[in-house]
Amino acid sequence: MSDKNISGNLFDFKILNRLFIFCKPYMKVFYTLIFLTLSLSILQPIRPYITQIIIDDYVSLNDLDGLQKMVILLFGLLILNAIVMYFHTYLSGWLGQNIIKDIRIKLFSHLQKFKLQFFDKTPIGRIVTRNVSDIETIADIFGQGIASIIGDVLQLFGIVFLMFYINWKLTLISLATLPFLFLTTYVFKEKVKLSFNNVRNAVANLNSYVQEHIIGMNIVQIFGNEKKEYERFKKINETHLKANLKAVLYYSIYFPVMELFTSIGLGLLIWYGSNQLFAEEVTLGVLVAFIMYLQLFFRPIRSIADRFNTLQMGVVSSKRIFDLLDREEVISSNEKIKDVHLKGDVEFKNVWFAYNDDEYVLKNISFKINYGESVGFVGSTGSGKTSIINLINRFYDFQKGKILVDSIDIRDYNLFSLRNNLGLVSQDVFLFSDTIYNNITLFNDSIKEDEVWNAIKKVGAEKFIEKLPGKLQFDVKERGVSLSVGQRQLISCIRIMLYDPKIILLDEATSSVDSDSEIMIQNAISEILKNRTSIVVAHRLSTIKEVDKIVVIDSGEIKEIGSHRELLKRNGYYKKLYEMQYKNIAN
Repeated sequence: MSDKNISGNLFDFKILNRLFIFCKPYMKVFYTLIFLTLSLSILQPIRPYITQIIIDDYVSLNDLDGLQKMVILLFGLLILNAIVMYFHTYLSGWLGQNIIKDIRIKLFSHLQKFKLQFFDKTPIGRIVTRNVSDIETIADIFGQGIASIIGDVLQLFGIVFLMFYINWKLTLISLATLPFLFLTTYVFKEKVKLSFNNVRNAVANLNSYVQEHIIGMNIVQIFGNEKKEYERFKKINETHLKANLKAVLYYSIYFPVMELFTSIGLGLLIWYGSNQLFAEEVTLGVLVAFIMYLQLFFRPIRSIADRFNTLQMGVVSSKRIFDLLDREEVISSNEKIKDVHLKGDVEFKNVWFAYNDDEYVLKNISFKINYGESVGFVGSTGSGKTSIINLINRFYDFQKGKILVDSIDIRDYNLFSLRNNLGLVSQDVFLFSDTIYNNITLFNDSIKEDEVWNAIKKVGAEKFIEKLPGKLQFDVKERGVSLSVGQRQLISCIRIMLYDPKIILLDEATSSVDSDSEIMIQNAISEILKNRTSIVVAHRLSTIKEVDKIVVIDSGEIKEIGSHRELLKRNGYYKKLYEMQYKNIAN
């Protein structure tokens, strides 16, 4: 999902049509907005015309009664214009915000279904930019884009029509600078378009960098790399600054130039109109009306380029979001086999798997695990142990072979139902910035507190929970930083006990904890493994001595299968690993 300098077409009807699909639930508001836009295009130009009538037909004739009535009419129109403008501004903003709310929800829901492979390759900051900044830009399509542009264009046509209707000579003189205005506006629009793209890319890069380095701040500090990272951040920030300053430069040139052409047009009107007034070819009311028309005419032109760019960037952002929504990164879910109640048999048949193209990390893997069996997977780092767990969870799709659960292809199960029967305790347990209670229940309102405490007691973690301030209401902070690794593992065990899955997956669950915590976690794990199929990826071989069988993997291939005692007798891969670890412990 790379950020390219996408310019985008102003009226990309394909993109706009997809956007208007999200508009369907709010069509009453949309039609009301169209009506208000048309009303504004009539109300704005009519005021100078009434002003002309007031001056020529009432002021010049000293008709005080008629003047009073016309002033009241004019005042009423001003109030009506203000009311219409209020509802137009509010409803266009309301519509935009509701649409982006729906798009954001849909995008987030879609992202949750993606393969982990997508998140492995895509910077988090860039995804955040798509889900926040880009979507906010879409709101402007409805607030400051389409509705405003249509309103401005209709207003311009209305003004020009009335001006020609009143006096075509004055109209031509007044609009003599219009070709220069259009040329300036077009050049400005193109320049700002490029600068906006650069700003968008700079924001995405900035978000990615900040997100990544906040998460990895401990690495930066451990290796004393603060100065280097500071210099890198300065460069990225400077790129962001330059992109924004270019846009500022174009605006600082455009508005004075526009003001100059506007003033020239107004000057020409006053010069020519005064001569016409002295020659009694036009009235004072007409001249005043034209001055008002000219101000009304040039006001939307000054902002229309900005509005076009807003619309264009909204279209570009929409394209980026729709590209993300159209990505085929979703793990396929079969809707035929729902409400799964697994027994717990697992079988791999000639499975080949690669994260990238043909760089296979699992090669022709075959093994079978019967219900209630406990199987350990061992091997050196990068041998493919964790990949097996990832495939059973369907975080990734394998390229060749079959994975069967209860003799049914894993791809034939409904994804949600399958994962509902799986429990994972990983090396690095992720916790949300919330209470322990919500991290255990995962915000499931149907789970009662006594059920949570029952799961805590079964795991043997009640002493740990009761010592915490607020107990279950203790705030674990972002990523669970207020808890130790062992405590986070215990919470993960409690969660599994509560949800009662049929297959337990343990991915080096005790590799990063101290000895005391390991004993506590091992006791918890022993409890949750009862009457369940368990697959254990182990770094410490001492933790899998008692499993039913051990599968030894090296370079993505199975080298040995057997119990701890059987494998030691064979004098093969497992014995070498065991002896190597034993020596390291002894030393």
